Amino acid sequence: MTEGPSDEGIRLQKVLAKAGLGSRRACEILMLEGRVEVDGEVVDQMGMRVDPLRAVIRVDGRRLPPPSEHAYLLVNKPRGVVTSMSDERGRADLNTLLGDRDDRLFHVGRLDTDTSGLLVMTNDGDLAHKLAHPSFEITKTYVALVEGRVADTLGARLQAGVDLDDGRAQVDRFQVKDVSGDRSLVELDLHMGRNRIVRRLLDHVGHPVIELTRTAFGPLHLGSLKSGRTRDLTRDELGALFDSVEA
Repeated sequence: MTEGPSDEGIRLQKVLAKAGLGSRRACEILMLEGRVEVDGEVVDQMGMRVDPLRAVIRVDGRRLPPPSEHAYLLVNKPRGVVTSMSDERGRADLNTLLGDRDDRLFHVGRLDTDTSGLLVMTNDGDLAHKLAHPSFEITKTYVALVEGRVADTLGARLQAGVDLDDGRAQVDRFQVKDVSGDRSLVELDLHMGRNRIVRRLLDHVGHPVIELTRTAFGPLHLGSLKSGRTRDLTRDELGALFDSVEA
């Protein structure tokens, strides 16, 4: 689709350049090559203006997040750190991981004190609310070291669902990664956000959790980020996160 000029908003190539996609001229070439979409339509001519806060802009299919003064962090929470910004019992909390930041951040969802892994922290309340809301069914991936030798049939059972004391629960995917002695390493995906759901599920089927780590949250992956460290989300990660909640 070829879009003509508009008198409102900011020129599209300027929006792209400010997002770090190259010089103004380089961004114009991206448009001429048909690699830029606005609200689902390819824009391959100069002159289009957009509202960057409202338009859904993609380059090579990847969502460009809207410009924002908000902070978006990925945190690898260590085991033993409380998922709280201040703990009344004096235990290590998330503030101990943030250093001297002066912006007020809050976490999206929770991890048990004994569970390590990926947390999202932000001061974007609207996005945080959507990410935590069950209607968007954000998938989380966990790796668990459990007691016992896990049977090959357990995955089908957990995907079919089991009845817990607060209702039926199930996983989206289950894989046995390793079995050694009387312990097994498993990986599972689920989108439920109920309290201690992974531990309760595995305990219910006879495999109490020894160690538990969340390795992915929606499109975000822990990767090589070391325990106790934080980093800003990349442009592509943030765009994918906005896509996951249709923001």
